[in-house]
Amino acid sequence: MGLAQLHSRALLGLQAPDVTVEVDLANGLPSFSLVGLAEVEVREAKERVRSAISNSGLEFPSNKRITVNLAPADLPKDSGRFDLPIALGILAASGQLEWRALETFAFAGELSLSGALRAVRGALPMVLASQALQAQSLVLSDDSAGPTQAALQWVLPPGSAQEAALVPDCVVYEAKHLLDVVQYFKQIQSGTAATGAECAPPTGWSRLDAAALHTALAQPRYADMADVKGQSAARRALEIAAAGGHHLLMVGSPGAGKSMLAQRMAGLLPPMGLADALQSAAVASLNGQFDWQHWGTRPVRSPHHTASAVALVGGASPPRPGEISLAHQGILFLDELPEFPRMALEALREPLETGTIHIARAGRSAQFPARFQLAAAMNPCPCGYWGSAMRKCRCSPDQVARYQARLSGPLLDRIDLHVEVQAMPAAELMAAQAGEASAAMQARVIAAHNKALARQGYTNQGLQGQALEQFAPLQPSAQGLLQSAAASMGLSARAMHKIVRVARTIADLEPMGPADAAIESNHVAEAIQYRRALLGQDL
Repeated sequence: MGLAQLHSRALLGLQAPDVTVEVDLANGLPSFSLVGLAEVEVREAKERVRSAISNSGLEFPSNKRITVNLAPADLPKDSGRFDLPIALGILAASGQLEWRALETFAFAGELSLSGALRAVRGALPMVLASQALQAQSLVLSDDSAGPTQAALQWVLPPGSAQEAALVPDCVVYEAKHLLDVVQYFKQIQSGTAATGAECAPPTGWSRLDAAALHTALAQPRYADMADVKGQSAARRALEIAAAGGHHLLMVGSPGAGKSMLAQRMAGLLPPMGLADALQSAAVASLNGQFDWQHWGTRPVRSPHHTASAVALVGGASPPRPGEISLAHQGILFLDELPEFPRMALEALREPLETGTIHIARAGRSAQFPARFQLAAAMNPCPCGYWGSAMRKCRCSPDQVARYQARLSGPLLDRIDLHVEVQAMPAAELMAAQAGEASAAMQARVIAAHNKALARQGYTNQGLQGQALEQFAPLQPSAQGLLQSAAASMGLSARAMHKIVRVARTIADLEPMGPADAAIESNHVAEAIQYRRALLGQDL
């Protein structure tokens, strides 16, 4: 008889609760039981583990009653991440490994039938949660003068190990095969090595150097705004949106360049900091979509207009992040905005304001970050040429009004900038010079962004309540202009506040303007112009 306990982690949204894998071998009728609220893919681990141990030349205790418990029992467990700790627990409980040597390690990895390790999703959130628990343990130990919890070292498959090693101050080992893990711990058990740094590792075992990994990563690369000819008004709107974190709606005829502009917006945003990059990568890792070679690159998500509300905001059981969370710290580009289902668009209203999405399901709930910038594009009418000088529109005023009415007032209120994108005549387009490069525009964006951070600690899009009055004061002439515009255009209080935020960003983009300068009337006048792009408003 034998008992072994190993560490791993489950996934519940971005949280990764600790899971203790307990393996007990007892005399009795041979059996293999797995308990602990395991989903189907976890229960199937029994066959994978059995074959992996046997095909690796190790001894599977087929004459014993094997019980595997994934504690805590009320926490749902899914995916194949528990294959590796279950296999090691069986080997430790049967005496082939000393499980005390495994106490300071955490394991995750799916096993093939040959014993090779396969990557699992969510490696980055698991390691981040482990680091957060260690930091909390240090704080509590400082307060109570009690013992601190030792930081766990991670053993992960190729692919998963690379993304986990991006977390600072985390010890991560990459193992390609079950035998590599077994041989390494047998070396420690036999005393040939005291620590991981001193041992002669097996061929498929290596410790990943986070500093070297970060050095080897390429700089983020984005499409350049120099490809866009003309469109000075739209380029200005993109620069304002990037500087202040504002949402943007572009209205124009087909082929005017709306998609081209939106796809280049990410290159205008300031570079991501370490914390933002980790959080963005963790969300992508939850869906198994993170490529560690794209580290630090702001995501650009462009779902098709047939996407459902669940696809956009997330859902399923257990909850998974949707497109708005996958676009966290990046751009969510919604082309053909009125063609999206009404329910899907209305579901965006709260995340646009709060920057988070809370998904509740029966017995389970999760909260995901969703601080994205919306870049939406639409035609002004069903045929696309209402108000165009290039082609005659075939739509009646009623058709135009019905088409634009697919976007509700509350949703439009939450979009800061509405800009019209006019198609350029062919002769003018061919003769136009290349536009200003993204690097020059990004430099101005970064300068304005830094002013906002120095002034209030966050972007202008987040200004609300008293902070809006404190950090975005209006000159008397600007205040009068805003009141006059609100009365004539029928603006809501939310729309007025958004005009002030946009005006604050426009003022910050002034090259010589101080960060605490009051907003002038010309800043408000320009901000007001970005509320009138929908041509149907003039019907």
